[in-house]
Amino acid sequence: MALDLFKRVETRKGLFAVEKITLIYNLLTSILILFLFQEMDHPAQMLADRAMIAGMTFLLMYLYRLAPCKFSAFIRIAIQMSLLSYWYPDTFEFNRIFPNLDHVFASAEQWIFGGQPAVWFSLRFPQMWVSEPFNMGYFFYYPMILLVVVWYFLYRFELFEKVSFVIVTAFFIYYLFYIFVPVAGPQFYFPAIGNDNVAQGLFPSIGDYFNHNQELLPGPGYEHGFFYNLVESSQQVGERPTAAFPSSHVGMSTILMIMAWRGSRCLFACLLPFYLLLCGATVYIQAHYLIDAIVGFFSAIVLYVAVTRMFKRWFAQPMFR
Repeated sequence: MALDLFKRVETRKGLFAVEKITLIYNLLTSILILFLFQEMDHPAQMLADRAMIAGMTFLLMYLYRLAPCKFSAFIRIAIQMSLLSYWYPDTFEFNRIFPNLDHVFASAEQWIFGGQPAVWFSLRFPQMWVSEPFNMGYFFYYPMILLVVVWYFLYRFELFEKVSFVIVTAFFIYYLFYIFVPVAGPQFYFPAIGNDNVAQGLFPSIGDYFNHNQELLPGPGYEHGFFYNLVESSQQVGERPTAAFPSSHVGMSTILMIMAWRGSRCLFACLLPFYLLLCGATVYIQAHYLIDAIVGFFSAIVLYVAVTRMFKRWFAQPMFR
């Protein structure tokens, strides 16, 4: 397989599609910061971060012209995708000032299922042989993104820009939803209201409680497990009381599985066990209500179709001529 990673090629000038959509999201959230400036915790720093990201994007575009090749194109796109780790907790800086809506979703869960599946699941199966596979699946979320992106880069490079655009744009659409629909999920909400209320099916409104309280208690499962502790460590570092509905873990992993199926049946088969465990883990570790996972699955199909059409209509250009 001749990759020619560093062979100089003629390439179009300007921004890649994934850079354009990142700048659009950057602009939209910057405008929102200006509207909410007086209510936000550190709006000036957030605006400065956005200016730095925009400046870096244009600098990378300029540097790319000095050595245009597949590898430098990959670096440009990989940097934009890595910024998702910044944009995700950033949603909390917006929705923390709005009234929390977990009481609505927990009540809906109670009405639909007659209880809380997230509680039932973890209490019924605390054993290591259940806990560890589910935590492994949950931890595999970001490696799954990496594997699909790198597979397309290596084997279907002509679709690489499209794939990266669909992934990043779908994330941004979820993030915009999270900004205006503040749902933290059972792992944050249940400790806030107390286990007695959860057991009795009482789900009080807590207003802007999470604006001042972001502590995440240890999750359910086998506490001495290797993958349990990996998930706990990553959540303590990067998790915020945000982004519960719909589940982007289920949604984005479903989009990745669609891409895997369309690209390689072998890749799809290798990822399928991890995908199934990941979807189950979102409820098992109480990161999401069951309705979050269900809506996450169906929203993924809608987003994949919509964002793919968006790319073809407005952003599709050959990366190399």
